[in-house]
Amino acid sequence: MTITELPFRATTAQACHWLAQHTGGTPWTLARLIENGLTPYVWLDYDADHPALFGDANGGYAAPIFFEGDTQRLAAGSSDVLITITKDVYRIVTKLAPPGFRRELDALRFLKKDLERLANKLKREAEAEKEPKVINVDEARESQSGISKDQVLIAFAKLVKIDLEQALDGGGGIFGDEGARVKGSTKKSKNKIVWNPITLALGLNDVYRVPMSPLKRAFSTHDFLDAWAAEWQHTLTLLGK
Repeated sequence: MTITELPFRATTAQACHWLAQHTGGTPWTLARLIENGLTPYVWLDYDADHPALFGDANGGYAAPIFFEGDTQRLAAGSSDVLITITKDVYRIVTKLAPPGFRRELDALRFLKKDLERLANKLKREAEAEKEPKVINVDEARESQSGISKDQVLIAFAKLVKIDLEQALDGGGGIFGDEGARVKGSTKKSKNKIVWNPITLALGLNDVYRVPMSPLKRAFSTHDFLDAWAAEWQHTLTLLGK
């Protein structure tokens, strides 16, 4: 199978084949797609039993599979798809009534933009490994660049049970001057404060026990974290994570 152009929503086979072509020929599997933070989607035809899920989308919509229990089941080699938590047509996280939705494995789709972003990320990491550098976590923490509060919330708020916005505004613990908040930015107005996403992600893992899988997925999903992807991977390698 030769794929010169990815469809907007690629099948698992198309995604694996395309990535193999763009990552030096190494084989890809569904498990590897998920382990690298890709979000699978399943098209849901309109179901009158769940009107709130579909809103005005009378024809249906592509529902993301992001809940760790659902994705781990796929990565472990399940024979079908089970969706217990997804987002409705308005992108609001929704817990489905038991037993959830089941679909065939061949219903899975991966977004073209996500595949291209992952291929570019892996290419950058491969190039960086040719000239390895030691990442000093303390130096990274003192970096004068970072991401805004809105970006922090987009990337990480859904991963924690605490009120992350309140924690950021409070400036305490791992979110304060001794943690993810970039010191140089705290001298500016409150709306100019930025956070080091790597330090923040490591803190969420260490202090709030957020699993590494969704944290890795965040760095491969959001465009504003692309510039941090290579440093994030180097840091994980140094820490043995």
